[in-house]
Amino acid sequence: MSEASFLEKLLDGAEVEWLPLGDVTQYEQPTRYLVANKNYDDSYETPVLTAGKTFILGYTNETDGINKASDDPVIIFDDFTTANKWVDFDFKAKSSAMKMIKSSDDKFILKYIYYWLNTLPSDLVDGDHKRQWIGNYCKKRIPIPCPDEPERSLEIQKEIVRILDAFTAMTAELTAELTAELTARKKQYNHYRNQLLTFNAENVEWKPLHSLAQYSSSRISCERIDSSNYVGVDNLLQNRAGKTDSSYVPTSGNYTEYRDGDTLIGNIRPYLKKIWHADCVGGTNGDVLVVHPTNEGIDSRYLYQVLADERFFDYNMKHAKGAKMPRGNKPKIMEYPIPVPYPNNREKSLEEQRRIVSILDKFDALTNSISEGLPREIELRQQQYEYYRDMLFNFPKPD
Repeated sequence: MSEASFLEKLLDGAEVEWLPLGDVTQYEQPTRYLVANKNYDDSYETPVLTAGKTFILGYTNETDGINKASDDPVIIFDDFTTANKWVDFDFKAKSSAMKMIKSSDDKFILKYIYYWLNTLPSDLVDGDHKRQWIGNYCKKRIPIPCPDEPERSLEIQKEIVRILDAFTAMTAELTAELTAELTARKKQYNHYRNQLLTFNAENVEWKPLHSLAQYSSSRISCERIDSSNYVGVDNLLQNRAGKTDSSYVPTSGNYTEYRDGDTLIGNIRPYLKKIWHADCVGGTNGDVLVVHPTNEGIDSRYLYQVLADERFFDYNMKHAKGAKMPRGNKPKIMEYPIPVPYPNNREKSLEEQRRIVSILDKFDALTNSISEGLPREIELRQQQYEYYRDMLFNFPKPD
């Protein structure tokens, strides 16, 4: 069904009136719902909300001043950023920087208003810190079908909400399934890595990392770096070259060079557990430690798998320096014990290392495939949802 025929069927000749948002809603400041104690704990029952991306800041044990949105849902609206959320559960609020929006009349369904509110493009101006609801948003006009026939108007509003609720539920269900699959694969990957890197004492020698590799101090100029082979700790997100999430390109200075076969470790904020096996030449800054294999008896991919193990991350964090922004301790990292199987038989040792790598690489590829596919699939579902949402709100506009 085409967009036009769908809307025509939905409206069936009904009039549409565009009313100021301030006429169909009323707002309330969250003053009496503000949380007093910021000592949040997940064992407490009542969520503390912000309208921004974080949404649920934590949970409080306070029992007074709780907004009973489970009985009477609200839209929370950040007065400075215009971010908004639908809330149908009891909560307390973080600050007075948000407004709680309700319908002004039973002729207007609040969730219909919420869905329409999110079709609006952002018109924020950089540096503008004025409160947006009264100064801007309450003047925006919302389409109300059949304004002179309340019952029919409510039927059309309910149908639009029903369709968008179904899309929202479908997207949430798919996201949950893919996330659960990814979590299961990561656990399986870590389990097999742990098992494969556990050896009998007579078949292995534990050698310090510095006897097998060194951390690189070679320099590379910024002219040889582009967005696909520059790595900083913030874009060290995936385990293969050219798969960073940042388009940042350094424009000046010299950077530490990494080469095919090097292992890159997020040296700043080691609790983030970021690590990468390089398969190209590129550059990085001082936030990333480049470990370059120097011993022909060690397979570079095997070395990466050992360092990608949870035991290394725990060791790295234990010896990290600094409190506010911990940084990995390079000398201690280079002391980390690496299990070398069959140390007296180089060919057999490399054969065993590569056998281990071949198994773990399959899990690595599967995990990364799901990890890369997850945001893509979510993005496609979001685009599909937004297409139908915008179609459902594409009412005839006044001259």
